[in-house]
Amino acid sequence: MIYRLVVENLKHRPIRTLLSAIAIGVQVTMILTLVGVSEGVLGDMATRSRGTGADILVRPPGSSVLAFSGDMPQGIVGLVRKEPHVVLATGTKVQSIGNFDSITGINLDEFNAMSTGLRYIEGGPFKGPDDLLIDDVYASAHKLHAGATLNLGLQWRVAGVVESGKLSHLFAPLESLQEKYSATNKVSVVYVKLDDPQNMQAVIDSLHLKLTDYKVFSVDEFVSLISVNSVPMLKTFTNVVVGISVIGGLFIVFLTMYTAVLERTREIGILKALGGSPGYVMGILMRETFLLAVVGAIAGILMSYGTQWIMRTFVPTMPMFIVYRWWPWAVLIALSGSMIGAIYPGLKAAKQDAIEALAYD
Repeated sequence: MIYRLVVENLKHRPIRTLLSAIAIGVQVTMILTLVGVSEGVLGDMATRSRGTGADILVRPPGSSVLAFSGDMPQGIVGLVRKEPHVVLATGTKVQSIGNFDSITGINLDEFNAMSTGLRYIEGGPFKGPDDLLIDDVYASAHKLHAGATLNLGLQWRVAGVVESGKLSHLFAPLESLQEKYSATNKVSVVYVKLDDPQNMQAVIDSLHLKLTDYKVFSVDEFVSLISVNSVPMLKTFTNVVVGISVIGGLFIVFLTMYTAVLERTREIGILKALGGSPGYVMGILMRETFLLAVVGAIAGILMSYGTQWIMRTFVPTMPMFIVYRWWPWAVLIALSGSMIGAIYPGLKAAKQDAIEALAYD
């Protein structure tokens, strides 16, 4: 009986119930979108790192995991090539161009030998120093095709569109990129291919001895470092958004239920006159809140699929994952904020005097 009363109370004010549920859902969607984009971008980086086909990578001192910052002498590539069990080593130069984008300078023949080759969807390899290769994700985002001109601070010609998943969204000839950005004989990363992965630790140990200040990782180890937990600022930002969502949900429910209590003063008076205890009255309000929060949380999960479609359509270079393990947390956060927000209106309803409530106009 009490559950039917709860449902009927919510159905009696359908617009307000719908708007409140959507508002709670937006909080859930905010959380799931942030987590999804964070893991999507990091997951894409990990996939593209594996796509190089390398076993080991060498990075300059002081470089961070997520930003290929800093350069090292190109001569390091030759030193690495002399190591036993190294069958191929190639240097790349990563040049930031703003908006979280960068161009990677590569020796195309060496990169193809290491990664089993770029697969061309349109056009073909570099033909000149101003040529650029872009992957299909970047091409889709910027509506570009082979032969197009692209201004990235400098003028480039799109020589070809390649399949995504290998190292970068944008490729340029290594020597040309070095010259254009005043980084002659400088590289950002050295990728290393071994004759047998079982020799990996021996090669890593040897490189650590010879390149004492440099960072030497197996690709698997490097990929394992690409996570939300390894980026303190991103983790903090996620916690801040979660906190804002809790506070937002609390105030939304507080306003909704407080207004409901004021509108139903006579109804509450009738319930109390019929013998309804304060706990019974508060229980009705808390059940309504719980049902509203559950509906809102489900709406938020469904809306996260909509934000994924929006990201895929309008910002394909920032992929978003649907992170299922965060669903229970998002629902719990929505429920917690909502139930806390309903406490004061519930207590106000429970403490109303039956005579005064019946006399309320």
